[in-house]
Amino acid sequence: MTTTTKLNYRELAEQVLQGHALTKEEALALLEAPDEDLLDILHSAYAIRKHYYGNKVKLNMIINAKSGLCPEDCGYCSQSIVADTPVEKYAMLNKESILAGAQEAIARKAGTYCIVASGRRPSDKELDGVIDAIKEIRETTSLKICACLGFLSETHASKLSEAGVNRYNHNLNTSKENYDNICSTHTYDDRVDTVTKVKESGMSPCSGVIMGLGESPEELVNVAFSIKSLDVDSIPVNFLNSIDGTPLETYKNLNPRQCLKAVAMFRFVNPTKEIRLSGGREINLRSLQAMGLYAANSIFVGDYLTTQGQEPTSDWGMIQDLGFEIEECAL
Repeated sequence: MTTTTKLNYRELAEQVLQGHALTKEEALALLEAPDEDLLDILHSAYAIRKHYYGNKVKLNMIINAKSGLCPEDCGYCSQSIVADTPVEKYAMLNKESILAGAQEAIARKAGTYCIVASGRRPSDKELDGVIDAIKEIRETTSLKICACLGFLSETHASKLSEAGVNRYNHNLNTSKENYDNICSTHTYDDRVDTVTKVKESGMSPCSGVIMGLGESPEELVNVAFSIKSLDVDSIPVNFLNSIDGTPLETYKNLNPRQCLKAVAMFRFVNPTKEIRLSGGREINLRSLQAMGLYAANSIFVGDYLTTQGQEPTSDWGMIQDLGFEIEECAL
């Protein structure tokens, strides 16, 4: 279905700043706007972004604390049980390696250190090992800690919260309607349940999407509104990096203009939230990466889980060229 709604983007941004909650029809109109409207859309999204975040950009760094060995069959993931990919496979990193990663995050000017592990959920032993490292990081640095370890029980969520984890990431990835097309070993509702447990534990919830999983524009709008209903604090917007050997290896249908409209749509729908340009931005936004920061206020710096990002110096330069400022970790 194609919307025929024509928006006055600048007027809509002002309405959002005055408390208007975007409708799904308006969100769809943003996504399906003609490319000639892109600069106007980004200018309008920037008005919202600037109101809440100024020109600051938050940097986050990922450490892949446990690689491969995952029993889930998520079609986009190079670490899943159904992926035929040459990714490195290893068990949970030891404390020293996780601590070294924290120092690297500081060197990259990141304020948030994201400890990510493959697998359905952490074992008690794995969780205790990660918590031991987290406690020392919190005692010796001012880094904020984000963990992403899979599904959580109430007990595990409470232990992470008590250890000082600031934020927990568990992405919805795609809409409820599209979820069965990308994964059969767990459900969309399983993911919502973990985000809910995170909120109940006192940790800040982080949950986002991967654009390009075969979803329709309406389904992308639906997941933006689902994230809004969960009231998460941080929204990573990923763009599928279709990896050879995964079930979605042929999904290469994104272009930079679509991606930028999507980021702007997420800003309009979730005006007060941290929105992060995440995995796949380099290969999907390409020469237009910097423009994404007119809507988003956060990026990952450095590499992702099994794919390479650009050099931190390139990210720093991109931010400086925009006249924006890195929100650095205070030492």
